[in-house]
Amino acid sequence: MELKKGQVVRCGAGREQGGFFLVLAVCGRTALICDGRHRPLERPKKKNVIHLSPTSTVLPDSSMRSNREIRNALRPFLGAG
Repeated sequence: MELKKGQVVRCGAGREQGGFFLVLAVCGRTALICDGRHRPLERPKKKNVIHLSPTSTVLPDSSMRSNREIRNALRPFLGAG
C-alpha cells in the first residue's frame, strides 16, 4: 500500500517504534511524519517508508492545521479515547 498525505501510520523501527504518526508529505522513499507532541508540525521526522506500516485511516487537511488537532486525531489509535 502506498502512503498518502494525511494517512495514519505506525512506526516499526527506530526510537519511535510502535508509535502512531501522521504523514505530512511523501518524497520518494522517505516520508515526513509528526505526532503533534514529541514531533510537532514545526519539527517533523524524516522516516524511510520501509519502516512505516500504513493504516486505512486518512485524515482530511482540515484536521492537520495544528499540533492539537493532530493529537486529537491520533488519540483513538493510542487507546486513550
